[in-house]
Amino acid sequence: MKIVKKFGAQQGWGRRCKKKVDGVDSMDWVEVLNGKQCRPGQVPTTLPPLTGMALSVLVVLLLAVLYEGIKVGKAKLLHQVLVNLPTSISQQAIAETDGDSAGSDSSPVSRTHHRWYLCHFGQSLIHVIQVVIGYFIMLAVMSYNTWIFLGVVLGSAVGYYLAYPLLSMA
Repeated sequence: MKIVKKFGAQQGWGRRCKKKVDGVDSMDWVEVLNGKQCRPGQVPTTLPPLTGMALSVLVVLLLAVLYEGIKVGKAKLLHQVLVNLPTSISQQAIAETDGDSAGSDSSPVSRTHHRWYLCHFGQSLIHVIQVVIGYFIMLAVMSYNTWIFLGVVLGSAVGYYLAYPLLSMA
């Protein structure tokens, strides 16, 4: 691998270029001078800086929209679980001990417990996904890049704008 480094105002960006040598790809760092990015027979393997930044901002924006959507979806799921399980688990446990009936797996109490555990597992999984996405967004903001920060803010606003009406829907 050959490294060419020259510093000064006239030199351009160092880019990685790919060239096939005997059927095998080789990578060389080359100097970008006068708009020429690679030597003849080579193609650049990096995106221009502006395109890379725009894609980074778009990805962070979409992550923020997804985070807001998951947050609203989790609240809606919790509301549906509370509506669908009208009697509390503790009241059912009291009824189960008072009844002293033969414990079969198909009793309404055990089915309700099973449903409650499945709902709780689903909510826990959604919570973990929300926390992971939140940490990714936090790491992006901690890059101290203004455009990334604005992408997070705009993504949160768009996500809230799109997802909040779903809370009021029945």
